[in-house]
Order: sequence, then structure tokens, then C-alpha cells
Amino acid sequence: MAAACAALLCACKMENPLLSESPLPYGAPQFDKIRNEHYLPAFEQGIKEGKAEIDAIVANPEAPGFENTIVALEESGKTLSRVSGIFYNLMEADTDDEKQEIAEKISPMMTEYSMYVSLNEGLFARVKAVYEQRESLGLDRDQMRLLEKTYKGFVRGGANLNAEDKEKYSKLNERLSLLELRFGKNALGATNAFKLNLTDEADLEGLPQFVRDMGAATAKENGQEGWTFDLTYPSYSPFMQYSSRRDLRKTLYMASATKAVDGEFDNTGICKEIVGIRIEMANLLGYKTYADYAVEGRMVGSVDRVHSFMKELLDPSLPAARAEVAAVLKYAKANGFEDNELQPWDFSYWSEKYKDAHYALNDEILKPYFKLEDCIDAVFGLATRLFGISFEERTDIPVYHKDVKVYDVKDADGRHLALYYVDFFPRASKRSGAWMTEFRGQSIKNGVEYRPFVSIVTNFSKPTETAPSLLTHYELTTFMHEFGHSLHGMLTEGRYESLAGTNVDHDFVELPSQIMENWGYEKDFLKPFAKHYETGEVIPDELIDKIVASQNYLAAYLQVRQLQFGTIDMAWHTLTSLPEEGTVEFEKKAVEPLLTLPAVEGACSSTTFGHIFSNNYCAGYYSYKWAEVIAADAYSLFEEKGIFNNEVSGSFRENVLSKGSTEEEAVLYRRFRGHDPEPKALLVKLGILK
Repeated sequence: MAAACAALLCACKMENPLLSESPLPYGAPQFDKIRNEHYLPAFEQGIKEGKAEIDAIVANPEAPGFENTIVALEESGKTLSRVSGIFYNLMEADTDDEKQEIAEKISPMMTEYSMYVSLNEGLFARVKAVYEQRESLGLDRDQMRLLEKTYKGFVRGGANLNAEDKEKYSKLNERLSLLELRFGKNALGATNAFKLNLTDEADLEGLPQFVRDMGAATAKENGQEGWTFDLTYPSYSPFMQYSSRRDLRKTLYMASATKAVDGEFDNTGICKEIVGIRIEMANLLGYKTYADYAVEGRMVGSVDRVHSFMKELLDPSLPAARAEVAAVLKYAKANGFEDNELQPWDFSYWSEKYKDAHYALNDEILKPYFKLEDCIDAVFGLATRLFGISFEERTDIPVYHKDVKVYDVKDADGRHLALYYVDFFPRASKRSGAWMTEFRGQSIKNGVEYRPFVSIVTNFSKPTETAPSLLTHYELTTFMHEFGHSLHGMLTEGRYESLAGTNVDHDFVELPSQIMENWGYEKDFLKPFAKHYETGEVIPDELIDKIVASQNYLAAYLQVRQLQFGTIDMAWHTLTSLPEEGTVEFEKKAVEPLLTLPAVEGACSSTTFGHIFSNNYCAGYYSYKWAEVIAADAYSLFEEKGIFNNEVSGSFRENVLSKGSTEEEAVLYRRFRGHDPEPKALLVKLGILK
């Protein structure tokens, strides 16, 4: 009977591509064979195996030691990690109704498994025993780091709670996981639900040809006549920038600003429920607020430091931002705008015209020089020049969608570093925005190294019937931003996956991404590849000079915008109890002192603020600005030594990109730069301070 069961399990694994090691090069995911029906049994099997591995650690008759407890725990759940790494990433990049139903089924299963590990008294006793003798174990630096993070992770996960509170904590965590899933599902549903279909060409007044072509392509995809615009960034942003029809801009703006505020995809109640659960969980763990819990151990150190840091940036930026808005308003009134203040649906339009008038620069002028394929070659080439790595497209490795390509990334000596999946175009099955992620992290297990499978996902404009995919300059720097994260994942070196790549503190993780954006403004980087897709003309020096000159256009306004998001985040997560007012009213009150444009009744960003309500940036959105400060300071070394200086890039690879979290992030930064960063570096770079 036992033999028959074993044979059945073996057959199940052979039939399910998620339950066996892939025969593809480097063990790449078998996307051509994975079907939705494979996920649930794979999760069930992965959880079963993971629990058995945890039980084996607890039952080990040998005294607790680093290898038999800490390393064994680090390497447990291999099957579950493989399945999760694929499923949850496809939930973001290529979801469907069936996947979302599966996600809701497995959410309580995954939460229960997480609690099985983090609240396991026998397991924690062994971890604690190893931690208490840590100084006498002769551990290497990365081993000590793993031990300390493992122990603190248990404590922060409720291991020291009594039995009653553990049960309560577990139920809260399960509920939270389901709510975060529902929040993301509603945000995507609300985004996809709105379509502005125009059938009269007069409604296209002001729109350049590339925007009209995109609208026509979207209409065709949706089986509609005319031109269709939606709430995805490549559609929404240029419409708001160029449309002369104020009424239509308002329609589109209100649809975007009130997404998931009510109706079928309402997230207002979910926002408050998520925050309420986080407050309860933080209190159970002994913290006054969830923010106090979240920032513990990060570079920033405390909630008070978060507030003082944002204030250091806000105090000089807010008056500068309001002056920028006033300048745009003055220009608008001189050119026919009749109101006394710009509304949010006016600002993109008039600021684009003001920019065009003062810098003779706009997306319509620049886009022809940034053909996506050329941008890919240039960004990959920059990595080759800085770090010696190369990219070779692999057509023999399957992908999860026809738009996706995969590259084999190799070091200068030919050593395989990573598989890199690139997914650039928007679709209804993909959430908005841009991000980097991994299907598998880097690790060394039993002497065998597993290199990472890294992915970049964006929502760039698709090719049309008349033109290839052309990027705005902002989209180019977005690509470079996410590519910086990708380098962090691809160039990592270490033994333990939980310390590898981007598994670093939130206020450090954006350094590699934000520093890469700087090259997007360098003439020596842009000139070799930025060529007009029709004529082959190299981008003129005059245009690059204008890109550089306009780099800080609206810098204070955009900085305040980011600080508004950070303020909303901290307002929610420094609560000690839920507010009486609703989500819309709470956000309005929190952000009112920072406004640079009039408040709009019913507008609310919280209801689609996935970073803090369905992702892991809660009480951490400030880290984008923190990282900008670090990146400004770090890039100044390249400016001093040369933007392609291999001594500096080699040091950046060695001390930042390769290290993950094997040491404290502040130490890694000081080792690269030689000192701690100061907020003034960013304020000077943005031209807000001289």
C-alpha cells in the first residue's frame, strides 16, 4: 500500500510541472506546461512537505545548532517557494478570474502555514537556543546575520506571545491576507472597468498622432469604434497632458481619482479594516502603532526620524512647489485660461504647455528617438560597460505570455548569473505600474548554487499599426529604475536566499534603482542609441541639453507629491485606533496641509494605494525619498570620478549590488561612499536649495 501511494505521488509530480525540478536550462519554470489547475494541488503538496521539514527540525534529537536548525529552516519549503514564486508573480502580471479564485482559496492555507512556522513553540525554542549561544559559535558574518534576522523574525512574528494571543494573532493575519488580496482585486477591477470611448474626431483636439493611434488601437482591442482611453498610465497620462478638451480631462481625472471609492469595487471599508487589523497586530506584539513595528531595524530607526526626515524635505519644497504651480497658472492665464486657480485635471495640460514654451520640449518631440528595442540595447549595454555582464535572448525557454522575452545574463567570464524575463506592454490581466520581481532567488544549497530568475514588468505603449513602441523619456527612466532593481537581484552573491538580492531594508532597496535613473540624463549615454526611428537621425545635442535643463522642471511639485503619499501612509499607520470619519475624509484631512492644487470632492488615492494596502510598503513609502537622498549622494561619486568609471562601478557592485542584506545596509553604504548621506544632497540636486 505504501509503495502504491509513493508511486501515485511520483506520478502526480510528473504530471504537475510545479511539483518537480524543471528539465529546462537552469531549471527555468515550465510556463508552457503550467495550467491553473496545477496551482492548488501544488500549494497543498508544498505546504505538506514544508510542515514535514519543520517537524523534522523540531524532532531532531541533536542539540540545536546553526546547521541543523537555522540553515535547515532557511532551506525548508523548497517546493512551496517554487510554486509561490510563480503563482503570486503571475497574479500581478497575467491574472484571470480563476487565478484570483485560487488566490482566495490558498490565502488561508498560506497564512496557516506561516503561523505553523512562526508560532511553533518547539521550533522557536531551538532557534532561541542557537541565538543565545551565538557569540561562541564562530559564525561568519553572513551566518551571524542570518541567525539574528531569523531570531528577530520569530519575535516580530509573535513567537513570544502566550497561547491565547498566538491564536488571535494567527486569525488576524489570516483575515489580513484575504483583505489585501481583495483590495488588489478591486483596484484592478476598478481600473479595467472604465473606458472613455470617443467617436467624434473633434473630441481628439490637442492630442498628438501617437496618442490618437494608441486610442484607436485600444478601441480596436475592445471591439469599439473610434478611439478609447482608459486609466492605465500609457493611456491616461498623455491624454491628460495633451487633450484641449477640459471637460474630457475632468471626466478622465474623476474616474481615476475616485477608483474603488464606491460601487462594485469599493475599497473604502477594506482600507479601514486593513489598518484596524494592523493596529491590533502591532499592539499584540507590544508596539504603540504599526509604524513603530514596521520601521524597527530599518536605516531610518524610528517613526520620529521618518517624520523629521520628511519635514527636512518638505519645509523648503512646499513653498517652492506652490511657486511652481503659481508660475504655471500665470502662464495659463496669459494664454486663455479664465479661472483663478488650476484644478487637478488642468495641471498636466498647462504644465506641459508651459514646459514646451520654456524648453521647447515635449513627449511628442522626444518619443521618436526612444524606440523600445533601442532602449533595451542601450540599458543592457550600460550594464555591460559598468559591470561587464551580457544579455543573450533565449527563444528555447518558454514564457508566460507572448509579449514576454527571456534573456540569459552572463558575467564577463561567461559564468551564468540569471535568467531575465522582460514584460513591457499593458493588458487587462496586468496591474498598472512598473516593478521588478523574482520567480526564484539566489542561494547555495548543499554545495549547489541556484542563480535567480529575475523579471521586469512595465506598462509601456504597445506598437501600433503605424509605429513601433516608442517611450517617453519618463518611461525610459522608469525602465532604468526597474533595471536597477533587476541588477540588485541578478548580481547578488551569497549562501542564503533570505539575505540575497533585494531582500534588504525598505529604505535601502530603492538605492540601486534610483541611482540608475541618473544615466538617463547623461549625453554620453543617450547619444549612441537615441536615434529617430524613421530618419535614423541621432538625437541632437540641443534636445539633450533641453532634457537636462528640464530635469528639475516641477521638481519641488513632484517631490511634494511623493511626500503627500508618504504622509498618507504614515497617517494611516501611526493611528492607535480607527478614525470615526470615512477613508476619503481621513485622507483629505491628512494631506490638506501639503496641497498644491485644490482638493476635489470624492477624490481619494488610498483606495488604490497598493503599495501600502496590498503590498509590503506599509509605513515605508517614505523610503522612496530616503533612497533618493542616498542615490543623489552615491551618484555624485560617479560624477566626480566619471560616469562610466569601472573602479566606482566595481565598488558599487561589490559593496551594494552583490551583498544583499549579508551586512547592515548602513555599513554597506558607508563602505561604498565613505560617509553617511544627508537630505541636503537631494535638495541641491533638485535645485530646491543652492
